[in-house]
Amino acid sequence: MEKQKTILKEVPYSGIGLHTGNNVTIKLKPAQENTGIVFIRTDLPGSPQVKADISNVISTIRGTTVGLDEKTSIHTIEHLLATLAVYGIDNLIIEMNSNEPPIGDGSAKHFVELVKKAGITELSAEKKQGLTISSPIVYKNGDVLITATPSDRFHIDCTIMYNHPLLKNQFLSIDITPETFEKEIASARTYCFDHEIEALKSKGLAKGGTLENAIVIGAKKIHTQLRYEDEFIRHKILDLIGDTSLLGSSLKMDITAIKCGHKNNTEFAKKIYAEATGQKLTQNKSSWQIPEGRIVDINEIKATIPHRYPFLFLDKVIIVEELKKAVGIKSVSADEPFFQGHFPERPIMPGVLIVEALAQTSCVLLLSKSDLKNKKLAYFMSINNVKFRKPVLPGDTLYLEIEVLKAKQSTGMIKGCAYIEGKLATEAEFTFVLVDKPS
Repeated sequence: MEKQKTILKEVPYSGIGLHTGNNVTIKLKPAQENTGIVFIRTDLPGSPQVKADISNVISTIRGTTVGLDEKTSIHTIEHLLATLAVYGIDNLIIEMNSNEPPIGDGSAKHFVELVKKAGITELSAEKKQGLTISSPIVYKNGDVLITATPSDRFHIDCTIMYNHPLLKNQFLSIDITPETFEKEIASARTYCFDHEIEALKSKGLAKGGTLENAIVIGAKKIHTQLRYEDEFIRHKILDLIGDTSLLGSSLKMDITAIKCGHKNNTEFAKKIYAEATGQKLTQNKSSWQIPEGRIVDINEIKATIPHRYPFLFLDKVIIVEELKKAVGIKSVSADEPFFQGHFPERPIMPGVLIVEALAQTSCVLLLSKSDLKNKKLAYFMSINNVKFRKPVLPGDTLYLEIEVLKAKQSTGMIKGCAYIEGKLATEAEFTFVLVDKPS
């Protein structure tokens, strides 16, 4: 039987995170058998640990993030995890003094070099029995298709398709071994289109992105010299390896993937887990994933609703689905004026203001469409089933999830939930009416 593996010696690496832009030093440290791959956030009180496991995924927006909650999270882990998986490293401590591994040049090349520098050693325990599949597994989401079939190897056939003059369809079929990974996959860099950059930054992403660590594709030229003619498909395979490695076992299967990405990769991994074990994956109960959507910044918020300081309780809003679902974001500062009297000895955000923040998010959702903006006002007719489950304190970030339950032409019902660190703080239901804005 094959033995479990770790590294021979500790190795450090420093750099900048692609999305957070934070400077970070990571230390890869040998670990005992049956430890697994464990991240340790040394910058947080108590140095919390997060295991690299599919049940700990809390976000897949332009990268894969694991965590106990948003505060205790590690972003963009897929390149590092892919490297560890390919070299068969089962046990490793990854100490980090920030929340995202260094992006390096946008590939996994630096992680390959780091593992080689550390060396690999076998432990006395045998590898845990990996997930095995006895029949094909098919995952489909719209035009995304990912399948897995039983095999005695790890092989990937991958296809990407774009409607772009410089990037059309690409296909690659490859056996995944340490040798092929190092030669054909590890050096492939992350990429984006230049028209996406502004939107990414508005979502708080790509803060550390440069032409030195990402391929940027313009309408008429690629702003970065390619390492491979088909570097884009190679990087998609890199991401797919890293995401599926969260299953925590050696993957012996043939994977066929069409238009894959982080969200679908991890959902595919969950389906493998469910079908291989006969058990539904138990998701981290404390996790709450920030959804993707259109960003409404503070200037557009002010253009949409009449609220102003000190009674504006939103920093930005994510429109997940027009007129149906949105998430407001409010960073609660210690300088908030209401903390002066509520209460000076133990500042707590008044529950009525949390409800007001939910209501303001609802207004932005309802009035953000161009045919309603500056033409309508939203008035609330009732507030029901309000529950306060967790205090909101200075330094917290409120995530205000709004969903329209019923809607007619000018009236409707809304469900609002406020979260802190993935935990429910407040919930309420509203009924509203839209009226013409006075001229």
